[in-house]
Amino acid sequence: MDQDIPTENTDTEHDGDWYTAENSTFGDRLAGAREAAGMTREQLARRMGLKSSTIDKWEEDLAEPRANRLQMMSGLLGVSLTWLLTAQGEGLDGSGHEEPLSDDLRDVLTELRQVRSDLIREAERVGVLEKRLRRLLKDPVT
Repeated sequence: MDQDIPTENTDTEHDGDWYTAENSTFGDRLAGAREAAGMTREQLARRMGLKSSTIDKWEEDLAEPRANRLQMMSGLLGVSLTWLLTAQGEGLDGSGHEEPLSDDLRDVLTELRQVRSDLIREAERVGVLEKRLRRLLKDPVT
């Protein structure tokens, strides 16, 4: 009998479902989305204002990001927050049959992700300032 024949049916080898909840962890999906976005761990960390060791820990499932970091990451990587967390929703298909992107298109997509991330960061900043303003208006310093 030929020993190279698999003894069990592994459908995921054929249907490209590499990033399902059953087949991947948060760290796997983060690493896959980062690679699909054409970024290194260092580049993602720099864009998020973090140390690359933080990204390392997230991708290795040794730590988990806070909610605001998750939102920023999903914007930078072009996947939904839900997909990063649960493998449900808009994310990577894992098929590996995508057309390669031109350098110009990759640059525009990278810039768009950066702008989206900047907007999220600025929206958070506006929220903090509004909260501070409400507190000052409620209890003005005399």
